[in-house]
Amino acid sequence: MPDKLIFADEAGCFTFENKPGASRYFILCTVAMDDDALATALTKLRRELAWGGAELGDYFHACDDKQAVRDRVFDAILRHPFTIQATVMEKSKAQPKLRVTRSRFYQYGWYYHFRHGTHGLFEPQHEALITTACLGTKKERIAFEGAVHDVMRQTMRVKDWKTDFMPAAADYGLQVADYCAWAIQRKWESGGIDTRSYGLIADRITYEYDLFEKGKVHHY
Repeated sequence: MPDKLIFADEAGCFTFENKPGASRYFILCTVAMDDDALATALTKLRRELAWGGAELGDYFHACDDKQAVRDRVFDAILRHPFTIQATVMEKSKAQPKLRVTRSRFYQYGWYYHFRHGTHGLFEPQHEALITTACLGTKKERIAFEGAVHDVMRQTMRVKDWKTDFMPAAADYGLQVADYCAWAIQRKWESGGIDTRSYGLIADRITYEYDLFEKGKVHHY
């Protein structure tokens, strides 16, 4: 069994143009934990909310959940230890060659995220399971797996590692990653104005990096 559990999610869209509804940023997020105690806590919370008559979707999803539900989820997850890593990509600064395809852009971001964002999480004796929500296309899944494989192969930071893909509804760890990615996205997309949820998780963030911060050219 793995002794490191990493759950990966993202926030933002793949629309590379200024138009209503398009995100300014694409944010990659991981949460790292040593056990699945959070899953037990969220299972219990789900049952409590259902019994109390709360309006629930098929699973905890920050963007769609009512604020009262979000408050309960954040309260529950913050009772347990985990850390958060985020790589922020301002899409308009991405050179055209990096966004020829969605999978190319996706792989580029995840490569740098796992190379730098997860640095320090692993020791050579660790065995890590990296779980991500099922992606939109097979190419994107292959891109994610390829990015993780390249980083792990080049750095050799763990004893062994595996990747797993499943719907977010199937794993509470992915729902935690969704909540964290959403909170970080709200801060960045609002220009630092909407930080209510971000403030709750700020002390769990070990890495938050603007990948294109030094870029001066906007390509659209």
